[in-house]
Amino acid sequence: MGAYVNPIYPYKSPADLMSTPPQRKPLIVIGAGPVGLAAAIDARLQGLEVLVLDDDKTVSVGSRAVCYAKRSLEILDRLGIADEACGLGVSWNIGRTFLEEDEVYQFNLVPDAGHKRPGMINLQQYHVEEMLIARALELGADIRWQHKVTAVTPHDAHATLTVETPEGTFDIEADWLVVADGARSPIRRHLGLDIEGRVFQDRFLIADVIMKADYPAERWFWFDPPFHPNQSVLLHKQSNNVWRIDFQLGWDADPEEEKKPEKVIPRLKAMLGDERPFELEWVSIYTFQCRRMTDFRHGRVLFAGDAAHQVSPFGARGANSGFQDADDLMWKLSLVIKGQASEKLLDSYAHDRQFAADENIMNSTRSTDFITPKSRTSKTFRNQVLALAKHHPFARKLVNSGRLSMPSFLTGSVLNTPDADTFEGNMVPGAPMDDAPVQLNGQDAWLLNQVGKGFQVMLFVDAPLSPDVLAQLADVSWHGGSTPLRAIAPPIKPTLLIVAPSPLDIPGMNVIVDTQGLVAKRYDAQPGTTYLLRPDQHVAARWRALDAAKLQTALARAIGAHIGTA
Repeated sequence: MGAYVNPIYPYKSPADLMSTPPQRKPLIVIGAGPVGLAAAIDARLQGLEVLVLDDDKTVSVGSRAVCYAKRSLEILDRLGIADEACGLGVSWNIGRTFLEEDEVYQFNLVPDAGHKRPGMINLQQYHVEEMLIARALELGADIRWQHKVTAVTPHDAHATLTVETPEGTFDIEADWLVVADGARSPIRRHLGLDIEGRVFQDRFLIADVIMKADYPAERWFWFDPPFHPNQSVLLHKQSNNVWRIDFQLGWDADPEEEKKPEKVIPRLKAMLGDERPFELEWVSIYTFQCRRMTDFRHGRVLFAGDAAHQVSPFGARGANSGFQDADDLMWKLSLVIKGQASEKLLDSYAHDRQFAADENIMNSTRSTDFITPKSRTSKTFRNQVLALAKHHPFARKLVNSGRLSMPSFLTGSVLNTPDADTFEGNMVPGAPMDDAPVQLNGQDAWLLNQVGKGFQVMLFVDAPLSPDVLAQLADVSWHGGSTPLRAIAPPIKPTLLIVAPSPLDIPGMNVIVDTQGLVAKRYDAQPGTTYLLRPDQHVAARWRALDAAKLQTALARAIGAHIGTA
């Protein structure tokens, strides 16, 4: 056994960035944490130049964000590190909740078969950051360590940054600035921007424990266990024999005192109940916070991840919602930078991700109120639910030890085209796409690996398409934007994704074969059913029959052409 050793990334002289007047970069990202790195990788995949500035020279200290949900893994698939993350991480779908020593509730995150990724993996944040850094560098992102942004001055068409380095301070400008500098966000504070919500009066101890144990790869949560009476405890298995254990301490606990090994080790020994050897890798104290900024967009400055919103850790909503922020933001920002869409499209980023943050805060607040009730009514309700759950199945669904992260269904997005036809199932406009097994060129594959590379039309057929239909589809495009680049920006042309129940020979076109019928089932599809898919694997529109004119209108809507018009 041995503790993780943080890598040290090399400092690079800023001489090439220093100039008078200041250099102008098309895109700068502040913060080389998971969200900032995801944004940088996505920028490179979109062909954008990106400069990442971080005040540190290593990855996170301690496990921090541990649980990465299925939707995040699908995003990481598109970014190029999901195989590595799933290979090192601990996959799990089952969660168990106990009252004292009795199991009162169990859930399965992926009850249906036919998904590439598990419901969740557990993997220390420092491993994820290492993978993201390597991928960003592989794609050509410019990451500058020990470059601390001390001031940001917004302007109408750019932002000016003051950057402090070991060699001195300099100014640099960004056409667009993505701020992903964490929950304490020095940039948010510097700009005097508000963040509102609740701070809950309770404290939890996090202990990363290196030990060999045969507990299953599941999430275990205890209310009032005998080894920590009147409080709650959470256990997660991580990679390399590291176990994450969270102990509720109460608001009166002294954070500095509780972090001392002589306080932590007896708690662990009481929980483990034997003399097995273990080693403390990291210990921290945290409080619950459920807050968000009023607006994630301030002109050319865009906030993402914990800098924009914070939730309590039970439910694994922090990093997972941050990845979804980057996923939503970067395709829109790419279109704007390339002159293919008006910058009004970015208002939809703020609107949709603020909605998602509110949804996460609501669920996180409910979990926190259940785990740490602060009123007599809340505590009575919690205790009665737990008492009933031991003997009555109906009460078990009311046990809330942290409703786990689920992707937001952006059904209220202004980019959606509302249904005009009748559909069953979950794949409504605004929904994140469901995965399913398929075959491509005779090889087993997955649906989501075929999408997410721009706008796509997914058409379900049972016979080859006529030349007339193919010609109609070839004409569907949008020449958007209202910038000087509009005249030279290439039009947005969705690619065609054909799904058939059996192999079809369509010259010049790959046909995805729905080998198990799960694509048709999950998308309630018949021959002729047509979906318009966004670059972030969300549904933009759907119809029962192909209509090129409707497709054209929906594409314009999905790119925000109507935002700000009557």
